[in-house]
Amino acid sequence: MKLIIQIPCYNEAETLKIALDALPRHIEGIDSIEYLIINDGSKDGTVEIAREWGVHYVVNFKQNKGLARGFMAGLDACCRNGADIIVNTDADNQYCADDIEKLVKPILDGEYDIVIGERPIDDTVHFSLVKKKLQHLGSWAVRKASATDIPDAPSGFRAYSREAALKINVINEYTYTLETIIQAGRDKIAMTSVPVRTNEELRKSRLFRSMGSYVRRSGGVIVRSFVMYKPLKFFIISGLIPFTMGALISMRFLFYYVKGLGGGHIQSLILAAVLMMLGWQTIVAGFQADIIAANRKLLQDVQYRIKKLEIGNGDNGKEGI
Repeated sequence: MKLIIQIPCYNEAETLKIALDALPRHIEGIDSIEYLIINDGSKDGTVEIAREWGVHYVVNFKQNKGLARGFMAGLDACCRNGADIIVNTDADNQYCADDIEKLVKPILDGEYDIVIGERPIDDTVHFSLVKKKLQHLGSWAVRKASATDIPDAPSGFRAYSREAALKINVINEYTYTLETIIQAGRDKIAMTSVPVRTNEELRKSRLFRSMGSYVRRSGGVIVRSFVMYKPLKFFIISGLIPFTMGALISMRFLFYYVKGLGGGHIQSLILAAVLMMLGWQTIVAGFQADIIAANRKLLQDVQYRIKKLEIGNGDNGKEGI
């Protein structure tokens, strides 16, 4: 059983060695542990520090492509280099590395394919009250969109089995954390969470630059992911709102018409017709989107099979993507 611990990096020279030094060397049930960094266009010597420390694999981007792209490149490289389990953690040593053993245990036991580390958000000193509330709100929204019970959706401390890693796709370029949970929940991939500890803050979050930006971009990821994996439900709900409003307005017009007062309410009839047409067109768009989603699932299955064939053919490599 081979575990590869991957760390996305973007100018992490100040903290990377601290994070690497904390990583476990031995875990019960794991035969070998290897380490991989994703260099997302760093300019500060991050790669040199990683090589000096002795990481086994380096995935290189010549320029910064973002956390989501780096995460997916890391999963691909880990699978190509024979990982049975992949753990993703941060280069700023945010998460307690000793808890990696807790993350991989449900996968080793054969019970789950994805395990998310649940941080003690309310007890984290360097999280402001507003940030704590936003973290809880975001996790609630992801639970509703994914039909899961994951309490800490934004957590980047997580473990994937080889099968789960091969099936995961990330479309957005902002963050992998939310979309992967929604996809796993909608695709019925066995997923759970375990409580983990966090360390003292070494630097400010680069993903959470401002409250407004975080809410806007994370909200967009959640909505887009839900539309992608449950388009029919989304468009039917969206279409029923204007359709119902139009129907109620038309009933109001009919009430006045029967009483002989319809002539003064022609505007209401026009508004009702427009709303009902808009609602019906939205519902029809939902059926079209559902057909597209079915094709996406077929393509996703083809992609999964191609990945397995490529890895089976030994298409490996340590450097450069």
